[in-house]
Amino acid sequence: MSDTADPTAPKAPTGPAAPSGDATRATGTPAGPRPEPLRFFGTTWVRHDGGYGVRRAGVAAGSLAAAVVGALALRFAYEGLSIARVGGFVNGLLVVMFAVCTALAFQRTWEGFVRRPADPAREEALRSLKAVGFLGALLAYFVRSLFEAPGEKLVRAEYETARAQYEKRRTTRTGNPATRKKRPRR
Repeated sequence: MSDTADPTAPKAPTGPAAPSGDATRATGTPAGPRPEPLRFFGTTWVRHDGGYGVRRAGVAAGSLAAAVVGALALRFAYEGLSIARVGGFVNGLLVVMFAVCTALAFQRTWEGFVRRPADPAREEALRSLKAVGFLGALLAYFVRSLFEAPGEKLVRAEYETARAQYEKRRTTRTGNPATRKKRPRR
């Protein structure tokens, strides 16, 4: 047999391993709850590192550009109906339908950044409405990304609550060797 190591075998950690009661694991990741990754941001929202600002600017520009392209596509569709001469009633109905769907999609998307839906089945049923009013969803994404990563406020509050509960459980547990104070020797 050769002395070369198997490349598929798990490698031992090279640095010193953390004690079992320490707040970090041997891999260097903190113990306890993990932050929920956000679309386009991963977990960079936690400490605003890893190009967070650039990503936010990219998301804002991308969502605004997608909204402009979508508005142009809707304009071409409307002009197609005008060329087809379907009538004023159908044209008006189409404009009202897109306006209402866009407003509802904006509202639902904006609320989704602040709190979890109370009834996920209802949100699933409104998916087609959001698809028709895609301009509202894109504009909500754009406006929210000017201030923070879309959904950051919600997941940050949940993460901080979970961290606080974890720390409380960890420190108030009786007999936890990690939180025991060393007694001075006499």
